[in-house]
Amino acid sequence: MKTKLAIFATILGLQAAWVLATCAVQERSLAQGTVILLETRPVDPRDLLRGDYVTLRYKISDVPLNLFSPPRTEAIPPGASVYVALERRGEYFEVVRASLEPIQPRRGEVALKGRSGEWWGSAAGRSVRLDYGLERYYVREGTGNPQGKVTVQAAVPPSGQGVIKEVLVDGKPYAQVMKEKAKSF
Repeated sequence: MKTKLAIFATILGLQAAWVLATCAVQERSLAQGTVILLETRPVDPRDLLRGDYVTLRYKISDVPLNLFSPPRTEAIPPGASVYVALERRGEYFEVVRASLEPIQPRRGEVALKGRSGEWWGSAAGRSVRLDYGLERYYVREGTGNPQGKVTVQAAVPPSGQGVIKEVLVDGKPYAQVMKEKAKSF
């Protein structure tokens, strides 16, 4: 009986340690990562099992193959790791180069890691769509349809795994805009 109790306690302890370690990694990324501002393109779905969320599609999600070093002419397999260097261009960060190998960011650049998706475009302007793990932002029920210019502040640690820090609607935090919208009804 004591052996079963010890096994149960060990399993419970390991699960708790895993949850705490996951939280610690995310918090470290938010605290130590370089904060960048990304321009989005609106999409609005709803997941019946997970609740309301805002799908965020970014300008940096479509990467032309000529930005790869060396430039690519054939498709990148779906699910392949792709590394991009982002540089501030005006208010937002944009892709300036890409690679299938890890990128060392130059001065003024931030390296972000993504996964390849579909290949599309004409022969002259082919691009690959990347998923950075920043594409879903879960919100309170009934608040998944923001009206206005949506931008994202993302923290990018040296590992290149970006984390959403804040979603902004017309420059204001998402939660604040939704509260103001609820009060006006």
